[in-house]
Amino acid sequence: MSDKTILAVDDEPFNLEILEEILEGDYPLHFASSGQECLAKVEQIAPQVILLDVSMPNMDGYEVCRQLKSNPATAHIVVMFLSARGSIDERIAGYNVGAEDYIVKPFAKEELKAKLNALFKVIDKRKDLEQQVEDATETAFNAMTNSSEMGNIVQYIENIGILDSPEALAKALISCIKGFSLKSCVAFRYNDKVTHFSSEGACSPMVIELFELLQVKGRLYEFSPRILVNYPKISLLILNLPVDDQDKMGRIRDHICFIVSVTEQQLDAILTKRKLQYQRMQLQRAFSLVRDKFEDLVGVLNLSHEMNEAIFRDLQSEFEQRIPHMGLDDDQEQYIYKKVDDTILRSVAREDLLTDVKRAFYDIEQDLQQMLE
Repeated sequence: MSDKTILAVDDEPFNLEILEEILEGDYPLHFASSGQECLAKVEQIAPQVILLDVSMPNMDGYEVCRQLKSNPATAHIVVMFLSARGSIDERIAGYNVGAEDYIVKPFAKEELKAKLNALFKVIDKRKDLEQQVEDATETAFNAMTNSSEMGNIVQYIENIGILDSPEALAKALISCIKGFSLKSCVAFRYNDKVTHFSSEGACSPMVIELFELLQVKGRLYEFSPRILVNYPKISLLILNLPVDDQDKMGRIRDHICFIVSVTEQQLDAILTKRKLQYQRMQLQRAFSLVRDKFEDLVGVLNLSHEMNEAIFRDLQSEFEQRIPHMGLDDDQEQYIYKKVDDTILRSVAREDLLTDVKRAFYDIEQDLQQMLE
């Protein structure tokens, strides 16, 4: 119906004919000859304004207006009384039951048209205000919804920072997506293997096949009511997009791309940490092996040194016993003693070298130990 539809209500046909003559061509007009007929037609034609007579049999205009204004479905309809009763009490009674205006019969057609124009301006302003309220309410609701969604994302980012396994990370991702009232499946690809997780317990064979087939379809691939997000190590499949809510769908597209991006970074961090832990363990094993071998070597060198000292002591003792009886002159004896002393000194130098090697290895051991810590 037109936004300026008028329903005229009067039990006198002549009065209705006058209204038709005045208003025909300016507004869509409908007529009722009783209060009961008025209430019935309101549901059919949804008028914006009702021109209502006061004095009618069975149900007067005041009662009709009272019922209209007490019904939430019709309370917004503007009521203008047209009545021969023009006393102050009658007017106040009309306003008390909810009428917006009151004209006393007989009236000039210019007066009626002017008042109707004024009423429709009020109606238009009321509609604008209602629309503004609706828009503001929707904006506030969207802001609160978006704030709640962002809170879910922020909490997810805070929580995954302490996770140390891909399995725990996948479960946290699915839980985050559940926070948007969405069902999902996820595929993690790392270390030459693929693992799948689902909010429904397990991914179906068809979903697993979809992950493989659609991995080459770019960052976002939508096949309503589903959408797939692809990153090098992670693919996320949303199973139940809210296709009836385009605003929410737009937010979800933005959210899930960001969420998967952050999740991929955390997965890289977890895998890097695991790699470093493995390398450290291997280094510790290698260090322990080298230390054990060096300690064995030191033991062998110490034993060799002790044996050399014993040999030199025996040799020196034997020389001291035998040389005086060998008939050598003093120069020859001094030469032999010098050679023996030089050999002993060289042996002592080798012992000092062994000490330097031990000290160097100890320094290396301390440096490696600090690196491992």
